[in-house]
Amino acid sequence: MADELGSATPPLRGDAVLGSAGIGVWRWNRPQALLEVDPIAADLLGVDAATERLGVPQLRSLLHAEDYVRLRSTAELAIAEQRPFDVRVRVLTATGKVRRVLHLQVVPAAPGQPWPVQGTAVAGHLADICEGDLSATVPRVNRDPHPDLDPDPADGADPGTASAGGLDAELRQIDTLNRAPSSLRTERLPHPLGADPHASHGTARGLDPGPGPTNLRRSREAFLLDAGRALAEAGTTAEVLRVVASLSMPGFSPDGLAVFGVDGGTLSMVGQHGYELNDDSAFTMPVETDYPAAVVVRTGRAIYMSSPEDYRARFPAAWPLVQGFGRQAWAFLPLVATGRTTGAWMASFRTPVRFTPDERAVLSTVARMLAHALERAHTNEAERALSRGLRRSMGTGSPAAEGISVATRYVPTGGGLMVGGDWYDIINLPDGRLALVIGDVQGHDVHAAGLMAQLRTAVHAYATEGHRPDAVLARTSHFLAALDDDRFATCIYIEADPASGTLSIARAGHPHPVLRMPDGTCMIRHVDGGLPLGLAPEGEDYPVTTLELQPGEVMMLCTDGLIETGGHDMYTGWIRVRDALSPGPTGDLEGMADRLIDAVHGPASHTGAGHLADRREDDIALLLLRRDVVGQSQAVTGRRLVLTVAQDQADRIAGAREELRAIMHDWAVPDQADATVLLATELLTNVLVHTDQTAALVATMTGQVGSRRLRLEVADGSDELAHRRSPGEMASSGRGLILLELLSDRWGMEPRGEGKCIWFELDEVPGPAAGAAPAL
Repeated sequence: MADELGSATPPLRGDAVLGSAGIGVWRWNRPQALLEVDPIAADLLGVDAATERLGVPQLRSLLHAEDYVRLRSTAELAIAEQRPFDVRVRVLTATGKVRRVLHLQVVPAAPGQPWPVQGTAVAGHLADICEGDLSATVPRVNRDPHPDLDPDPADGADPGTASAGGLDAELRQIDTLNRAPSSLRTERLPHPLGADPHASHGTARGLDPGPGPTNLRRSREAFLLDAGRALAEAGTTAEVLRVVASLSMPGFSPDGLAVFGVDGGTLSMVGQHGYELNDDSAFTMPVETDYPAAVVVRTGRAIYMSSPEDYRARFPAAWPLVQGFGRQAWAFLPLVATGRTTGAWMASFRTPVRFTPDERAVLSTVARMLAHALERAHTNEAERALSRGLRRSMGTGSPAAEGISVATRYVPTGGGLMVGGDWYDIINLPDGRLALVIGDVQGHDVHAAGLMAQLRTAVHAYATEGHRPDAVLARTSHFLAALDDDRFATCIYIEADPASGTLSIARAGHPHPVLRMPDGTCMIRHVDGGLPLGLAPEGEDYPVTTLELQPGEVMMLCTDGLIETGGHDMYTGWIRVRDALSPGPTGDLEGMADRLIDAVHGPASHTGAGHLADRREDDIALLLLRRDVVGQSQAVTGRRLVLTVAQDQADRIAGAREELRAIMHDWAVPDQADATVLLATELLTNVLVHTDQTAALVATMTGQVGSRRLRLEVADGSDELAHRRSPGEMASSGRGLILLELLSDRWGMEPRGEGKCIWFELDEVPGPAAGAAPAL
C-alpha cells in the first residue's frame, strides 16, 4: 500500500499474514485524518477491496452512529491509558441495514509513530453486540438453514467472509433484524451520506423496511452528542468548518454545506464543502439580496425547500446560481449566538428530503451548536491576535549600552492566550543610562493584557521624560487608578548606570530582586517599596534604594508566576529558583534563563512539591541583568555587598544583618559569621546615633574557600572620629571599639576627604563546614 507519511513508514501488509484467517488490519493516519485498511479490512467494511484509505465521513456512513461514537471513545481511551481494548461495531449497507458485526481490536501504537492507534478486524456474531432493545428483536438462532430467512444478497450478504455454517447463522441473525415486524417499520431512509450509490440521484424515498423509529432516534441522539463534542473541541474557524463538513446525520445527510457570515450590510461565504468554487471569498452580496441565506439573516427564520421546483418558485432570481450543482433539497438555517443572528448555514441534498419535524429538529440543533462554536472560534482568534501583537511589542530586550547584559523570557498562561498581565521592558535613557522594568497586572484575561499594554506605555513615557524611579511609579499608579479602579499591578523600576554599575531601584508591591554573585551564591536583596500601583490614587511614596552591581554579578527580576507556579508557596518557590540560578557560569546568561524556566515547566518540575498542579496557572516574566567586565583593570571579586542606611531607615539594619548572613552562609566557622553580624550592627548603629549622616556599608569577600578574607567597611560623612572609651559595668554604650578589637583579626579607622571609615577584617580558619544552603 502506498504510504504518504514518508519513506520511514513501512507499508501496511497485515493481509499477507492474517488474510487466510479472515482477519483484517487497520490503523489511524492522524496527520491526514484517514483510516488505512488492508484488503481484508476493506472487504469486511463493505467497500472495494482495493480501497486503502477511508475518510472520516465515509467511515461514519459505514458504521452505526452509536457504534462510531463508541469506537472513537474507545480509541481515545486506548491512547490515554496505553493499553489495548476490544469493541464491536455494526457495519451498515447502502440502504442503512445491518451488513455484519465486526470485532475490532484497538491497540495504541508505540511512541513516536505517526499513527496513534492500530488493530485488527474480524467478523463477529450479531448477538455479541445485541443489548437492550436490539437483543429483543434479534434472538440467537441455530445453524440449521431456514428457507424463510434466506438473506437477500443485495442487502449485503457476503458469503466469502466466514465458514458456511457460521455464515448461515450470522446472515440469518442480520436478516431477522432487517426484516423487523411491521410495527417497527418506518419510511425508508436513504444512505447516511445521502443517496443509495447504486440508485439514480433523482429517485425519491421508497417504503422498504428500514430501521425502527426507536433505533433511529437513538442514532440521532448519539449523532448530536458526537457533533456537540466535536464542535466544542474546535478552537478555530477552520476547525469548526472541518467538523461540520465531516458530520454524517443518521437517516439523511447533506453532501453540500456552506456557512455565510455577515459583515455590516454584506453577506459573504465563510466556508463551504461539496462545491467546486474557484474562490470562496468572491461569493459576496448585499444582505437585501433575494437569496435564501440573505433572507434567513434578515428574518432570523429557517427556510426549507424539498425540491428544485420549490426552490425555483420561491427564489427565481437565485435559482440560476444553484441549478448546475444537481442538488434536490436545501435547508437554510440562521446562526444565532448571544441573541443576534451572525450568519446562516446551508445544507443541500442530492435526494429529495421532506424535512419532517424530526429532521428539522436535528438540523436546528446542529445550527445552534455551529453558531456557538463559530462565536467561540472568532473570540479565540481575536484574543490570540491581540496576544500576539502585545507579545511582539515587548521586543527582544537587548539593551544598547556597553557594560550591561540582559536576558529576558516570557511564558504565557493557559487558556489559549499568548500573553497575560505580566510584562518586562528595557528603555534606553539619555547619557547612556538604562531603565529596566518588570510588572504584573492582576488577572490572566484579555482585560489584564490590555491594561498591561497601557501601563507599559505609560511607564515608557514617564521614563523617557526624565523622571526619577519614584516619580515614574507614582505617576503610573495615578494613571492606573484613573484608568481602572478594579485592578492593581505590581512593578519594579530600575535606573541603571552601566559605567559605574549603580542601580536606583523603586518597588511597588513586587517580589524582591535576587542577587547572584560570581561564585553562585544567591541572596534576596530586600528593597524598600510602596503599595502596588493603582491602590493609592491620591499619591504613594516609593522610596529609592541605591546599590552598586559588581562586575560578574547577576540580578534577577521576575513575576510571582516563576515562584509559585506548580503548587509552590513563596518559600519553596524561592528555593526552587535558587537551585536553578546558582549553578553554571555567570557568562552564560541565556542558559541561566533557560534553566529557570525549565525548573518551572520542564520535566523535573513534575517530581517535586505540587507535582500534580497545572503548570499553566500563571504567566511568567523574567529579566536577568548582569554587569560585565569592561577593560582589564576591573577584577571580578568573589562576593560583595553594598548598601546604605539613612537616618530615617533604622529598620534597614535588620535587612543588612540578613544579607550579611547570606554572603557568609558557607563560612567555615559559624561563630565568626555571628561576630560579623554583631560588629556590623554596632558600627551602623553608631553612625545613626552619634551623627546625622547616612551610613554606607561595603562587605567584600576574597580568596579561596577555606582561606578567605572578609573586609567590612562602614563609612559616613562626619569628620568626628570615634574614640576608645572605658565604660563602667552599668554603661549602655561605649563598647563598640572594644568589640572590634576582641572579635576581629584586624581593624582600623581612616579619615577620608568627606567623613571617615571604620573597617575590620576576618580570616577564615579551618573548622566544621557550615553546610547550610544559601539563605533566602
